[in-house]
Amino acid sequence: MKNFFLKFRFQILAILLAVSVILIDRMTEHAVSFYIQNSEGFVKITPFFNLVWTGNDGISFGMLQDLAYGKWLLSISAFIITGFFFIWLLRTKSLWVACALGLIIGGALGNTFERLYYGYVIDILDFHFAGYHWPAFNLTDSVIFIGVSLLIYYELKSPEHSNNKGNKNYG
Repeated sequence: MKNFFLKFRFQILAILLAVSVILIDRMTEHAVSFYIQNSEGFVKITPFFNLVWTGNDGISFGMLQDLAYGKWLLSISAFIITGFFFIWLLRTKSLWVACALGLIIGGALGNTFERLYYGYVIDILDFHFAGYHWPAFNLTDSVIFIGVSLLIYYELKSPEHSNNKGNKNYG
């Protein structure tokens, strides 16, 4: 049993991270829902940030909204893509990659569970500045972005993935 945990320690950590992302996302959305109940649909936090409660039945930036059978097509696609990330996770020997994949898997599954339960993804974070308004998003969207950023950083900075192997003058 000890060998199992040693062998799959990064994968176990990633799965715990994914579950934590899903739980924290649900808790923050419930807290915002409770907080916004007696407001005008949004709460101004700073001059550039509001808490809102809005549903997005499409994907990022509201693309693919009102798609016929969108709830099912997007959910099935998300499960398939998440399956590929999970296979990648099972094969990785890198803590960086495992954490990044844990964030991506947790974010994707969190959004997919919401889409299946509500028919849309709940977005609560609303940023705006000088007349420009960023589309509302949620915690799971943020952790997906962080996870993808970690993967890109790892690929660009990792010595074993460097194109300069054997070149002693690459700094």
